[in-house]
Amino acid sequence: MSYSKSLLSAAVASCLAFAAQAQEPASGRDDPTELDAITVVGIRASLERSLDTKRNNDTVSEAITAEDIGKFPNTNVAEAMSQIPGVALDRRFGQGERVSIDGTDPSLNLTFLDGRPIAQAIWLYGEQPSRGFDHTLLAPQILGRLEVIKSSEARLPEGSLGGTVLMHTRQPLDLEANEGAASIGYSYNDQASSGAPNASLLYSWKNPAETFGVAVSAQRFEEKIDRQGMEIFGYAPASTFANAAAPGLDPDAMVPNSINAAWFQQERERDSAVVNLQLKPSDALEFKLQGLYIRENFDNYNQSLYSFLTWNDGTVDAVDRLDQGPNGVVVGGHSGPNADAGGGTVLYDNNVRVSEVTTKGLDLRGSWQGDIWGVSGQIGRSKSDNDNMAQYFIEPVYNGGFSWSIDDGIRFDDPDAARDPANWGSDGWLGNNGVFSTESENRYGQVDFSVRLPGAFNLLRFGARQVKHEERFALNVYGGVRTGFLDEVGTIGPTDIRGFHPDHGRHLQVGRDNVIDWIRNSPMDYANPDPGSYLNNTWALEQTNTAGYVQGDFSTGLLRGNVGLRYVESKIDGSGFAYGGTPTLDDLDSKWQTRTGKDDFLLPSVNLVLDPGNDWLFRFAAAKVIAWAPYNQLVNNTFLNDTVLTGAGGNAELSPYESTNFNLAAEWYFAPQSVLAASVFYKDIDNYIDTDPAIERHYNSIRDNDPTAWAGLVGSRGCTEDGYCDYSISRPRNAGGGKVKGFNLSYQQAFGDSGFGLTSNYTYADGENNTGNPLPYQSEHSIALSPYYEQGPLSARLTYNWRDHYLAGGYVAGAAPASVDAYAELGASIGWRFDDQWSIAFDAMNLLDEEYFQYLGDKSMPANRYHTGRRYMATVHLRF
Repeated sequence: MSYSKSLLSAAVASCLAFAAQAQEPASGRDDPTELDAITVVGIRASLERSLDTKRNNDTVSEAITAEDIGKFPNTNVAEAMSQIPGVALDRRFGQGERVSIDGTDPSLNLTFLDGRPIAQAIWLYGEQPSRGFDHTLLAPQILGRLEVIKSSEARLPEGSLGGTVLMHTRQPLDLEANEGAASIGYSYNDQASSGAPNASLLYSWKNPAETFGVAVSAQRFEEKIDRQGMEIFGYAPASTFANAAAPGLDPDAMVPNSINAAWFQQERERDSAVVNLQLKPSDALEFKLQGLYIRENFDNYNQSLYSFLTWNDGTVDAVDRLDQGPNGVVVGGHSGPNADAGGGTVLYDNNVRVSEVTTKGLDLRGSWQGDIWGVSGQIGRSKSDNDNMAQYFIEPVYNGGFSWSIDDGIRFDDPDAARDPANWGSDGWLGNNGVFSTESENRYGQVDFSVRLPGAFNLLRFGARQVKHEERFALNVYGGVRTGFLDEVGTIGPTDIRGFHPDHGRHLQVGRDNVIDWIRNSPMDYANPDPGSYLNNTWALEQTNTAGYVQGDFSTGLLRGNVGLRYVESKIDGSGFAYGGTPTLDDLDSKWQTRTGKDDFLLPSVNLVLDPGNDWLFRFAAAKVIAWAPYNQLVNNTFLNDTVLTGAGGNAELSPYESTNFNLAAEWYFAPQSVLAASVFYKDIDNYIDTDPAIERHYNSIRDNDPTAWAGLVGSRGCTEDGYCDYSISRPRNAGGGKVKGFNLSYQQAFGDSGFGLTSNYTYADGENNTGNPLPYQSEHSIALSPYYEQGPLSARLTYNWRDHYLAGGYVAGAAPASVDAYAELGASIGWRFDDQWSIAFDAMNLLDEEYFQYLGDKSMPANRYHTGRRYMATVHLRF
């Protein structure tokens, strides 16, 4: 580590012997492509503009430019980024959401819209907030250009370990007066056998003097999400099941604790609008005001049918057969029908969730540039909330014998009895109603100064920035759900979940309306929320970063670049409830505790570009960077799953990641719209954060809500009469150092006047922490290929992405980290331009119907298997 730091210091010092360049946390040397972006038409022109941006930047970077006004090159911003070298996507719901950059966790890469952070509240009940940006939040039509900055500059905001994503909207003075674009389309998911319409509009106006303009962009997007698959909630050794002992059975063989048929259904709706006002009374003075509004409806219905073999002693005793398979894993078994002993207990979770996220932002920028001095500033606020994210939950139970297989799930001994809704339910406890409230807010201000200088160092920049981020989280869970059976609740026919035996895949289906009606018509006890749920899941965090920087840009013949230093002071106040004994809602003020942490950092950086003037560029970059853990990990909160006795929580003692990064690149621009490039990256990380499970004693709320179930739990898994159990709780910790090294290869070419072309790249990334464990979300190999054809009115493009296996988190709260198997994504698009105004496009995604497969250590121990179906979209575009 000392060697890498000294090398960085030497690189910075060497640059002081030399000395050119830009404002706005962007990338380039005066944004030379901003004016050209308006004339972009078609795939080739877009690729050419993107290469112009990459070539003129002083940083190691990549770019995407809109193919046409109002037409970013994909249905999803994250999916458009999938063709960028070093970028890989995790597709847990079948489409890209967050991005890994050069082998780093998505939560360690920050994203900015026109230089400012966007607040984002979570939409999935039980999930925790991440610093990584969910790129499904923004409609792609609002963007004109996107950049991924892999090396750092002193003027760029701190907080990214792998890279910084900069998104740029279209400005009205760069567009023609009364110019606009509109589209209307329809998206379809073949697994859901349903679709939804979508539409967008972009309009821009400016006065004849071109000193004032307004651009308005609005979108309505709907999409069906349908995820079906198998989930396994952990494994237990065969020795746990004394009644199943048989000759040849390895007592240490691992038994799937449950095999779950999971079906997640959702209709996503997003309404968004962006308004840009631009005032430029002179060439020297300019102001920009932006308003942002996004409303997302993420209601969803998640069904799970499973049996926990270790749920209580009776069930353990009722397991009377285990079938051992290869690699020390039990692949099948049988549970007897002894209901009095808890035998054959099958649970059916119905999670109906209501979720609406509202995001608003207001941003003001101003700049003045004189002959020598320049000054610019930015101030604004962004807020996102999901105030009443409710879950209506019922969990009917069936008691009866069944066999099971790790390949196709449960087979009931008496299928007719299992299909009778009168046999599913409870006269003790049936469910609850949980309400999450979550809010995220950013307030920020920045001022930048520039001085043009004679000589090699021709531009000196310095400035200051402050960002205050607040995150608030609260959960209330209410009891009082009527007990009963599914013949009373109501059902709507069988499910049809792919990949299972008919007993399991075509089980009774309650239906979201029946679940909501049953709970709303119950005598709910809204005056007395569950104390444990509230105390363990209510927290707040406030982080204030104050930074100042100085940066010198230089140009001396063949050499250009910059050298700089950024100082950051960070203050974090993490608040949560601390209590002992049985949880109660008495005297909450005394239980609410706040821990304050302060850190400061000096972050040097250097970027060198050698430009021999023969279409070759050579780059070197080095920087010290920092990144913080997700917000919830910095607070002493705990999220518990009382059924499976797992959980996840935070650690207020965490230190931020620190890394010394190096980048080296060579780029050959050998023809128009063409490049052959290679880059090498190395990241030497301190304070790497790892997450490990450990046993903790916590109070189990089932004791208060379901006495019958609690009686069965007592005596197993450390559960005692006083309400406490042994939970496997995953918490983050600073795990020492880590290293990431690798390289990118990229090739892009338009093949003369044939209309054919190709973009392609390959990334190799190898990283581990100081204990030799792999780093999360890092694939060793990833490939992107995209051949295209564009001639006359016809355009067509294939996109193929493949990434090697990688480590990711488990689906259930507190589940052990699981590996995701290699994943391929094949998409296609075809378009026809009728004239300069009208065109039509057809897009297809996930054409391979790829399986998202997670496993624990070895593929013989599956954790999750999901299919999300093929997706199609047809769109009519109008440009005016």
